[in-house]
Amino acid sequence: MFGRQLASILRRSKLQNCLSNGSSSSRVFNQRPRFFSSELGGSSGAQRNALYGFRSLIKDFHKPWLRNMSTTASATMKNKEGLKLLVTAGPHAQKMVGIWLFGSAAWVFSMVVLGGLTRLTRSGLSMTDWKFTGTLPPLSDEEWLAEFEKYKQSPEYKRINKGMSIEDFKFIYWMEYAHRMWGRALGIMFALPFSYFLRKGYITLQLGLRLSALFSLGAGQGLIGWWMVKSGLEEPKSEYAQPRVSPYRLTAHLTSAFVIYCGLLWTALSVVMPEPPAESLAWVHGAAKVKRLALPISILVGITAVSGAFVAGNDAGRAYNTFPMMGDNWIPDDVFSMEPFIRNFFENTSTVQLDHRILAITTLISIGGLWWSTRKLDLHPAVRFLIGNTIGMAALQVTLGISTLISYVPVSLGTAHQAGALTLLSLMVLLNHTTRRPSMSLLKSLPPVTRTL
Repeated sequence: MFGRQLASILRRSKLQNCLSNGSSSSRVFNQRPRFFSSELGGSSGAQRNALYGFRSLIKDFHKPWLRNMSTTASATMKNKEGLKLLVTAGPHAQKMVGIWLFGSAAWVFSMVVLGGLTRLTRSGLSMTDWKFTGTLPPLSDEEWLAEFEKYKQSPEYKRINKGMSIEDFKFIYWMEYAHRMWGRALGIMFALPFSYFLRKGYITLQLGLRLSALFSLGAGQGLIGWWMVKSGLEEPKSEYAQPRVSPYRLTAHLTSAFVIYCGLLWTALSVVMPEPPAESLAWVHGAAKVKRLALPISILVGITAVSGAFVAGNDAGRAYNTFPMMGDNWIPDDVFSMEPFIRNFFENTSTVQLDHRILAITTLISIGGLWWSTRKLDLHPAVRFLIGNTIGMAALQVTLGISTLISYVPVSLGTAHQAGALTLLSLMVLLNHTTRRPSMSLLKSLPPVTRTL
């Protein structure tokens, strides 16, 4: 039912904009749309420093030529050279939708950090039931005691927290409650503006379908989260094993959050920056070479982050708290001790940690190779700035990982390490978005090289 209503609203929005703006669609494309042009910026792009270039990436969105292009190109969502806009009704609508999407992405980022904090404080199993709409927290001593009695029936209390005080229970309960309610608040914060923008006719069919898919993934996150928690409420198979959630389910939960975040970030960037920054064909060709390297490295960064979820799910960070060796060996003797063989990569503490170490170092070396191989290319200052920041963040992330390991996973460092993974992934998304191919209309308007004053 919702899908049919959404499609109807989007089709009506598209038709109205075509009727109202179609007659002016040819006017703006006779202009010369360029990011960071010398006419607009005042100084040569080749002489600008990288920081200025990156800041201009956002500032130039408000230039008059882009306002005109946004308004008229939205008439048909596609000009004769293939430029597509995701938001109709001009630059004000683009700005509003962009702010909303960036805010949603930041909220998801905070959800990931809060989720890591909840896991590291061992608070995730404190609530033993779940409702999709949520419930009020305990408000009286009797209600707190009732919740505490439920928790006392869980394997975690019996094997780890036996004798816990009611005050200690309240702390872990509030951590898990905050994580759940923060997620529900995100759903409301996303759905209400989405409905408003649909009614106003700001959103194209393409954007509407994409955001609907992301919203569905977000709604499913609650179910995946409970599916994960439920695995930790079951009795472990061994009497010596500590109760914990399934590493497969934890990885599914965290990976889904990463996908939603990256989808929101990419979409927000596409709304406010329909064209990549370009001032010459030389810069476009340089960006294309960066893109060929950045895409596989981005996949490697994602795989490394997923391997980190398996480290968390197996509590592998509390084993082999030495670096670079793992205890007294470079490679532990039991890395392939499980049967069938494939289980070692997902359930064997030694193998899971070894994999994460290898992937992390490989990621750092790959990003360093990206910087080295592009240092002599003719690149836009924003692209060069992003590459420099990415290698800096990769080095910081490896440092955080090593510090977390040798410090036996303190809450502060563990949370920072998880936030660092998402920050590095954010930079890779931004780098890939900034180096994408411009539209044909922009390519045809560019000079071979950047003009200097």
